[in-house]
Amino acid sequence: MPAPKREIYLLSPKQYSPETIAVAFAKTSRSPESFREIAAELSDEQSAQFHEKWVVGYGHASVAEHAVLHLAIENASRLAMEAIESNRLASYTEKSTRYQKWDCDNFHTPAELEGHPLREEYISVCRMLFQTYQASLQPVRSLVQKQFPRRENESEEAWDRRIRSQYVDSCRFLLPAASLANVGMTANGRVLENAIRKWRSHGLAEVREIGQAVKQVAQGEIPTLVKYAEPVEYLIETSNELNNLAKNRKSQIENRKSDDFCVLVDYDPAEEQKVLAAALYRFGNMSYSQALQAVNSAGPETLAETLLSRLGRFDTPLRELEHTTYTFDLMMDQGAYAEFKRHRMMTQTPQIQTAALGYATPRRIVEAGFGEEYRRAMDTAWAFWEKLHDFHPLVAQYVVPNGFYRRVLATFNLREAYAFCQLRAASNAHFSIRKIAQRVAEEIQRVHPLLSKYMKLPAEPWQDIQKGFFA
Repeated sequence: MPAPKREIYLLSPKQYSPETIAVAFAKTSRSPESFREIAAELSDEQSAQFHEKWVVGYGHASVAEHAVLHLAIENASRLAMEAIESNRLASYTEKSTRYQKWDCDNFHTPAELEGHPLREEYISVCRMLFQTYQASLQPVRSLVQKQFPRRENESEEAWDRRIRSQYVDSCRFLLPAASLANVGMTANGRVLENAIRKWRSHGLAEVREIGQAVKQVAQGEIPTLVKYAEPVEYLIETSNELNNLAKNRKSQIENRKSDDFCVLVDYDPAEEQKVLAAALYRFGNMSYSQALQAVNSAGPETLAETLLSRLGRFDTPLRELEHTTYTFDLMMDQGAYAEFKRHRMMTQTPQIQTAALGYATPRRIVEAGFGEEYRRAMDTAWAFWEKLHDFHPLVAQYVVPNGFYRRVLATFNLREAYAFCQLRAASNAHFSIRKIAQRVAEEIQRVHPLLSKYMKLPAEPWQDIQKGFFA
């Protein structure tokens, strides 16, 4: 008897509900029938009963990963976006501050300020920041137009599209964390339930409201899988306690060296040998200790060349590069962090947004003759942040513009370092994140030169970016 014919097909969400698709995949572990036959026998009610028993009752949560939803979240603050996008295994596409422009009333006013005497001043400061942002666009645009002249036969619209990010990149430093944005989110039922639980346990009312709203929307498609997505006392109480322990620790920023924005605080000098040994281990039949011994006899340089020299621009290194760990203490402006946070295949511990670390000034803002207005707006936001911080440190984040610095502790492996450094050091990336990427690469090349020398990076040291783009 011939072997069964291979088949590959979709269980389409146009035909089956997400919960039914999840059950159809789950049942294959014990059913000899095809997925089509299993799905055809299921109703939404039967699927709900299955999830209630096996996913909820017995904790087989991996089944929920087969139910996938696409969520549209509109007009949430960029501060809330950080909480929304903090889930490693979901996918996001967010409204860009590099290619779009904001109107004066496109900001969130937090519920915590309802009835508070600072509410009107908060609205006034946010409007001032947006007005200054809008006022900066034309002078910086005029400067960029001189630097990037209109091409022959190029329309006004095409010219603006070509240079828009060049001037908006500098002006966006004025936009506060209260700015409204849209995001498309794709997540499976297991990830979404965990995300809702986190959001509903958050310290900001806006995030808690989003969590409740997402739960209601998701229940229309996966009613059983998010049914018990409730606030988590562990998250609430632990966050409050740690906040109380840390709140009196003041940051010291005096006498910083020029490269203190990127400090490699932990790594293993022997990890290059470990990566090379892992590569031999994968393709041989030796023990790991034997593979480590073989690295020295085979020659580390030769092995490194074999492992990485053939990498093309869009290739991903072999997974053995994950047998490394780097921990960086980074300080970057908020605009750079908005891009850094997209690299979720690492562990990031960001501090809350603050004005206490000062702010960056884009060189084009100054060269366009807008430096005084920029500094006045940033200093006004700083002064109001101090008032608001005394009332509620989490709410005070809303008024912090993109140009202010914040700290983030990041731990990642060499494979992720290749992805981050090569993407974010590219010439079309924002100059703030390019500086971070080049500095991170420089530090990794210092401690692990054998494996990191194959990174494809522009010949643009971070010092040149600092000098060329920041006042």
